[in-house]
Amino acid sequence: MATDDLQLRDASAVLEKAADENFPVAPFFLPRAWRDDLMAVYGYARLVDDIGDGDLAPGGADARHLGVDPEAAEDRLVLLDAFEADLHRVFGAASGRPRHPLLRALEPTVRRCGLTPEPFLGLIAANRQDQLVGRYETYDDLLAYCELSANPVGRLVLGITGTETPERLRRSDAVCTALQIVEHLQDVAEDLGRDRIYLPAEDMKRFHVQERDLAAPTAGASVRALVAYEAERARCLLNEGTPLVGSVHGRLKVLLAGFVAGGRTAVSAIAAAGYDVLPGPPKPAKLRLLREVGAVLRGEG
Repeated sequence: MATDDLQLRDASAVLEKAADENFPVAPFFLPRAWRDDLMAVYGYARLVDDIGDGDLAPGGADARHLGVDPEAAEDRLVLLDAFEADLHRVFGAASGRPRHPLLRALEPTVRRCGLTPEPFLGLIAANRQDQLVGRYETYDDLLAYCELSANPVGRLVLGITGTETPERLRRSDAVCTALQIVEHLQDVAEDLGRDRIYLPAEDMKRFHVQERDLAAPTAGASVRALVAYEAERARCLLNEGTPLVGSVHGRLKVLLAGFVAGGRTAVSAIAAAGYDVLPGPPKPAKLRLLREVGAVLRGEG
C-alpha cells in the first residue's frame, strides 16, 4: 500500500470517531467548505485527546508521523511535545510542512479562516494537564480545566463560520463547558480506570462519596445524588449558552442547536438511568436528539 494511502487510513481511523460524539460534528446540511473545515478541526482535537488518553491506534503510525523514536512513543508528554512542534509548522512558526496527515489537512482551514494558534495550543495544554493532574479540588478548578479542554472547540467553530463576537464567545464557552462536564459524567468509570476523577473533591465530600464508591459496578445513593448535582450544573450552563443559537441564522443556527440538543439529551439520558453512570455511559436515542434540536430551534426549554 502506498504511503499516502496508509496516511489516509490513519487519518480516517481518527475521523470516524465523530459518529460517537454527543453532538453533530459536521452534518450534511452545512456548506461543503464548512464541513471540511469542521472535520479538519475535529481531527486535530480528537487526535490530541487520543494522545493524551493513550488511545492511539496500534502500530505506532502516529509516533512515526511525528518523528518520535519508537522507544519514547509510550511517553504521552513526549508525543504531545512533538505534536505541538508539528502544529507550529501549520502556522509557519517552524520550517517545513507538518508531518502528521491530520495537521496537513488542517493547514487549508487555518489559512482560509484566519485561525490563530491559541485554541489549538489550549487543547494540547489540557492534555498535558491530564498527565499531571488527576483530581480537581473545586468546581472552579474544573472550570479552569474546561477553559483549555472544551471551550477552544466552540471558539474554533465561530472562527470557521466568521461569527465571533464577545457575547457569542461567552455563550459558546458555557455550552462547551457543559458538554465537557456531561462527558465527564458519562465516563466516570472509564476516567477512574485512567486514575482521573473530574468530580470536584469538595462536592464528593459534600455528598459523602469516596473514591472507592466510584469503582463499584453500580452507583449507590450518594454517588447518584452527586451525579445529579453535577448534571444540573451542566443543564444550567446549557441554558446560559442557548441564546447563542438565536443569535445566528441559517444552517449555522441548526448546527449550534445540535450542540445544545446533544448536551440536553445526554443529561436526560443520565437522568433516565437514575444517575447511575457507573455501568457505562447512558446514551440518548437518535430520535430524542432530533426532537430536542427542534425544541431548541423553537426556543423551548
